[in-house]
Amino acid sequence: MTKKMPTSSAPAPDSSLPDAASPVTQDPWAELRRFTDARIGLGRCGTSLPVAHWLAFRLAHARARDAVLTPLDSDKIRNMLKQQGIESLHLSSAVRDKQEFLTRPDKGRRLSPESRRVLDAYRENHPSCPSADLCLVVSDGLSARAIHENAVPFITLFLNRAHAAGLTCSPVVVVENGRVAAGDEIAARLGARLVVVLIGERPGLSSPNSLGVYMTYAPAPGCTDEARNCISNIRSGGLSTEEAVRKLCYLVEQAFAGQFSGVRLKDDMPDNYLPFTHPLHLEPGPADNN
Repeated sequence: MTKKMPTSSAPAPDSSLPDAASPVTQDPWAELRRFTDARIGLGRCGTSLPVAHWLAFRLAHARARDAVLTPLDSDKIRNMLKQQGIESLHLSSAVRDKQEFLTRPDKGRRLSPESRRVLDAYRENHPSCPSADLCLVVSDGLSARAIHENAVPFITLFLNRAHAAGLTCSPVVVVENGRVAAGDEIAARLGARLVVVLIGERPGLSSPNSLGVYMTYAPAPGCTDEARNCISNIRSGGLSTEEAVRKLCYLVEQAFAGQFSGVRLKDDMPDNYLPFTHPLHLEPGPADNN
């Protein structure tokens, strides 16, 4: 008669314990990674990062560089706007190329002589243009990708709400290699009361496609940053287009009511705010007084 051997009663391995064969030492803060894109709790392999996290960092860095160096596809942006029935103009700043844009911010704040002639000719041929309430300016800034992915949906939604409120808008101006302050000169030359600049923000290692929106009431060359209001981090995974447009509508409404923007204009938007639910009573602009 064959004797039955006893089965092993060893406990099953605990999956919560670190793998003794793994060279990676887990970080006790790793659980917090599900709440943020920040690089926390990555663990270590010896004295270095684990290979997977090091490669992910290199990829994010490459995407950030590409966001800065990729040229703006202005034709694509203008065609997308045209499909939405939105008129646009194509301009460029005073810089020669992307390298000069990165090293000479002052030139990015000014328009090229040819662009100034384009604006002057447009205003001369469109007598009603100086009475526009709004001027929207789009520029690649430090992330053309942010413009390619976010600008047209934002513009379309905002203009639909602005037009429904009775606000008028000059053509959307697409500027290559432009800084925020370029919008002041553009709006002043077109005679608009308020300028909204959509620009690609400096890319982070988790946000190479972040769009920034800057609003300035009574724009003119020489305006400084304290005269502007900013809405930042508009992207998938950040502030949604719908919420950003709602916030911009609130700021525009308050800017026209108080006739100022910037540090004097506080973001006190109530949670239940609906864009332009009250009629706007606009004071005459400079062009209307001429």
